[in-house]
Amino acid sequence: MNVKKITVIGAGIMGNGIAHVAAQAGFETILNDISKEVLDKALASITKNLDKGIELGKLTEKEKYSTLINLSLNDNLESSIRDADFIIEAVPEKIDLKIKIFTTLDKTCKPETIFTTNTSSLSITEIAAVTNRPQRCIGMHFFNPVHKMKLVEIIKTLETDETTIRTTQDVSLKMGKEIVTIKESPGFITSRINAMIGNEAFYMLQEGIGSAKDIDTALKLGLNHPMGPFEMVDLVGLDTRLSILEYLHKSLGEKYRPCPLMIQYVKAGRLGRKVGKGVYDYSNEKK
Repeated sequence: MNVKKITVIGAGIMGNGIAHVAAQAGFETILNDISKEVLDKALASITKNLDKGIELGKLTEKEKYSTLINLSLNDNLESSIRDADFIIEAVPEKIDLKIKIFTTLDKTCKPETIFTTNTSSLSITEIAAVTNRPQRCIGMHFFNPVHKMKLVEIIKTLETDETTIRTTQDVSLKMGKEIVTIKESPGFITSRINAMIGNEAFYMLQEGIGSAKDIDTALKLGLNHPMGPFEMVDLVGLDTRLSILEYLHKSLGEKYRPCPLMIQYVKAGRLGRKVGKGVYDYSNEKK
């Protein structure tokens, strides 16, 4: 299948990053969100990241211009998806919300349109089952920041057909990504392992074994991790990580029970970089 037009649903951190790489790869890209304010912020973020690429010598002014020409914003879901060849849903990790969107997609999109979800842990099979085209549904798990991180996990469900798999692989490669293609399992590869590392780090912090900085430093210097687990969770969002752990705990058992300290941080509103404070305090950083 020849994909020319991509719609990204959800203009948050992940959605605007996905739209960025899609437009930069030459796809006609629509970024959709119900909030005009969020869309405006997304465009500002994409423009800022493109400018940074130029500053670092990784991008030209011409490439920035063509990326922005390929990108359009739309706050109406149905008009955003009607003519799309390929949909990437990137809304918050709430199964009811994703099911509602996929139901609308199925009623509105062309019969051949492929539906993908950027979920990091939820059941793609369950989401796809509300459509009349489960064979054309698949997972695409991007990583933050999308324009820098190379990996995309492609997750096939029991019903996903070969055309959908190959098309999704081709789209990912055109975006400049490295890919792994796996069968669906709770948490896939990266979320399942990373959630356990991050959860264990919180238990160590709760037990007073070391400070957050010491634990981060130990994993970076001793295990060659590019980021410590607390730096990572602050970037991902503590609420997002907690949601993933709750799902894995329900699906896979006690070893994924969320640490009480993490739950306490989320209840306190310490959600990470996006609010200025998580495990670490970012309130004094320059905007």
